[in-house]
Amino acid sequence: MKMIAHSHFLAITLLFAPAAFAQHQIFTVNPDASQVSFALAGSGHHVNGTFHVQSGSVDFDRSGPKISGSVVVASGSGNSGDNGRDRKMNSDVLDAAHFAEVTFAPQSYQGTIAPSGDSTIQVTGTFTLHGASHDLTVPMQIHIDGNNCTAKTHFTVPYVKWGLKDPSIFILKVAKDVEIDLSLVGQLSSN
Repeated sequence: MKMIAHSHFLAITLLFAPAAFAQHQIFTVNPDASQVSFALAGSGHHVNGTFHVQSGSVDFDRSGPKISGSVVVASGSGNSGDNGRDRKMNSDVLDAAHFAEVTFAPQSYQGTIAPSGDSTIQVTGTFTLHGASHDLTVPMQIHIDGNNCTAKTHFTVPYVKWGLKDPSIFILKVAKDVEIDLSLVGQLSSN
């Protein structure tokens, strides 16, 4: 009798094990399909541009708010379509020669990630810019279709408050905050 009960327990455990393991997944970002867009308001003009996503891998667990990994952006890849302005931004403001990467390392999330379709969560983590770390919580819209995943967010970076140089000059004034739109595209795999 003891042997039969043990084998039933083992069968039930094996039956539910795949569902438990499927909760933990890894989102591997495809840098070529992903993008960071920025918008910076200014007196008499508005600057829009992009940065290059260098890499990204995020581990998450649907059964709880566990999330880890990082998304890395090349700080010297800023492109607004104006070579002189981009050189100034990448060298004077971002100091890409000394701080080549901007990173976001997620640590926890609130909400539910559906196994397929759309989900909206709040992700909290550490945003590292110009060598300094800042706590940041961002809304994240996630779309899962099989093994394909897209994660999008919009947030504001108070770059001057965070210690970066204000690029404003005499009559040319720019905002002290920059608006960021991040779109990550990649693949999901189970761990």
